[in-house]
Amino acid sequence: MNLAHVLPQIALVVGAAVVLVVVLAAPRTRQTIAAPISLATLAVTAVTQLDLLALADQLAFDRLWALDATTGVGTVVVCGITALAVMLAPEWLATDSRLGEYHVMLLLGALGAIVMIGAADLNQLVVGVTLSSVTGYVLAAYHRRSALAVEAGMSYFLIGGLSNLVLLVGVVLAFGAAGTTLYADLATTISTATTWLLVPLAVSITVGLAFKAGAVPAHGWVPDVAQGAPVPSAAFLTVVPKIGGVLALARLVDQLPAASGVTMAVAAVAALTMTLGNLAALRQDDVRRLLGWSSVSQAGYALMGVAAVGRSDQAMPAILLFLAVYGVANVTAFAIVAWLRGRTRLDDFAGLARTRPAAAWILTVALLSLLGIPPLAGFAGKFALFAAAVDADLGWLAALAVVNTVVSLAYYVRVIATVHLRPASGATPHLLGPWAATAAGCAVAATVGLGVVGEVVLRAMAGRVLLP
Repeated sequence: MNLAHVLPQIALVVGAAVVLVVVLAAPRTRQTIAAPISLATLAVTAVTQLDLLALADQLAFDRLWALDATTGVGTVVVCGITALAVMLAPEWLATDSRLGEYHVMLLLGALGAIVMIGAADLNQLVVGVTLSSVTGYVLAAYHRRSALAVEAGMSYFLIGGLSNLVLLVGVVLAFGAAGTTLYADLATTISTATTWLLVPLAVSITVGLAFKAGAVPAHGWVPDVAQGAPVPSAAFLTVVPKIGGVLALARLVDQLPAASGVTMAVAAVAALTMTLGNLAALRQDDVRRLLGWSSVSQAGYALMGVAAVGRSDQAMPAILLFLAVYGVANVTAFAIVAWLRGRTRLDDFAGLARTRPAAAWILTVALLSLLGIPPLAGFAGKFALFAAAVDADLGWLAALAVVNTVVSLAYYVRVIATVHLRPASGATPHLLGPWAATAAGCAVAATVGLGVVGEVVLRAMAGRVLLP
């Protein structure tokens, strides 16, 4: 048991503790000091995790923790997305006396997602899911005097409580069928279990982790959180738990036998999720709620890659690339909402290209990337997923994803047309400040940059083992 193998996670815990102690001692007027400390913590976590990528893939801590490319890349992506959310918080929550504690919740929420990504044991997975959920409930309802925020928090809490219970049922069934909670032993011992036990096991785990991914049938919280939670929380919660849930499910899909029907269960959830998300987004006149339903549809695309795990060597690199490019594009869009001081009605964006051209073009790049237009990063991510699905003999799912992408064109272009073609509806909107502007700039730069280096990332990931 080498502590260096979990040094990134230790750094994150220590950083969160330091932030908590500092903000408790600092006066209310100096709570913004939490932001630079949080950013430094995330940078240390990412750098130490990158160092671990040089090690051979292995199971650490008595096979409880997976040290592989999935854990490494997933952790770095989570740190990057969390850093962008941290940058949105100081100005958005400037009048909230609990600004410092907010950063602690962000860091611990990121830790929960990272634990889910690297877990190689079902008990470890439950710990990660619980930490991610508990912090998420707080982040969603942080504006406690806002009716929309309270509704978002209650939606997240109620759906999360039920979904976590379903996940625990799946964990109990897995332990009963295999006599172990270790993924490495699960793959060899669970194959002897009867179908009547394997099928509900696979369904329970899929549905339980669908909550973290924001997928059907546990998707209802996503548009509520996107619309009602503080904008930094919405940006964080629509991306970071999704990364943890999708990668955790990918590990389990790789271990469960074909007789469980887990591949078809995930494929069905993917098909329903992308279709429902896109159809619901067509009816939205609130940009934040539209982004919420867009996030649901993007979860469907990600799960398409999960269904291909174990059947295509292209699946895991494609999932990691897609989650990274989706994450930065989604946060870019929310960063513009924050920069515009929370403007959220579609009519409020009319003529934005004339009144605030920088914000308009950054939002356009984000939406085009979410749509999957080359040469932006979203195209590289979606194309890789489609290729992995076809390679895994899931051509019908890839075809459905292409149809859904065409459907999504309607609501993304609707926002872009409003921004660029409609006359301005009022005075020039006031902007939030340099923190939000910097977050938007960094996020859009990552969106463009990942589109350029996407193929390099896929080649670097090729052949890496998904443990255990």
